[in-house]
Amino acid sequence: MAEALTCVAEGGVLTITLDRPKANAINVATSLALFAAFEQLRDDPALRVGIITGTGRFFSAGWDLAGATEGEAIDADHGPGGFAGLTEFFDLGKPVIAAVNGLAIGGGFELALAADLIVASESAEFALTEVKLGMVADSGGVLRLPQRLPRTIALELLLTGRRMGAQEAARWGLVNQVVAQDALMAAANALAQQIVQAAPLAVGAVIEIVKATAGMPIPQAYQVLRAGALPVYQRMLRSQDAAEGPRAFGEKRPPRLAGR
Repeated sequence: MAEALTCVAEGGVLTITLDRPKANAINVATSLALFAAFEQLRDDPALRVGIITGTGRFFSAGWDLAGATEGEAIDADHGPGGFAGLTEFFDLGKPVIAAVNGLAIGGGFELALAADLIVASESAEFALTEVKLGMVADSGGVLRLPQRLPRTIALELLLTGRRMGAQEAARWGLVNQVVAQDALMAAANALAQQIVQAAPLAVGAVIEIVKATAGMPIPQAYQVLRAGALPVYQRMLRSQDAAEGPRAFGEKRPPRLAGR
């Protein structure tokens, strides 16, 4: 694993920490290292949830502009997961929590948007500043932000590059929790452990269904759901866990969930 990252697996949770002083900026090598970490999360059945966070006052300042001045192209190939290893990792199949410890700027904000849940410290700020630098937030920001915020607010951020503080992000429902800086990782881990306690195939089915039906009218989404083409959902329906859950409820005991 590249020195820019540390990865710790514990209790079904893989915690990935960006550590590239001063701003946790992301170049191609860091993107590839992040993809390898998220690939580990996908492929290891003992891992159920990922947490991505950063060190210092930055979650991530996004694309490494210093690298650009040294010849790294704006359209450089960041590998199979896209920029930051996650923005185009569409078959991960397990939830990722962004624990935003500080400034999430440009591609750093896009990395947070690629996660499923966001826990933010009180000092966190979010901005897509690309238009101020003659660019567009095309590592997911211009695509995901209008799905996560009212269109007018998303466009305001995209067109002006202004910063949005953690409390404003919470008001718009962009983040799940805002907590004190020293409580950030405890809050992210507590949320992760709640997911770990759920049935693995059910969690995977939720992720699969939500992604497969995003933006669809409800009748069309039902057609997708009932067509038998969502493999994780189909496995969940036929799983031992799906039988064990109702049985345990009837017997007034905790279910013994095996992930199969």
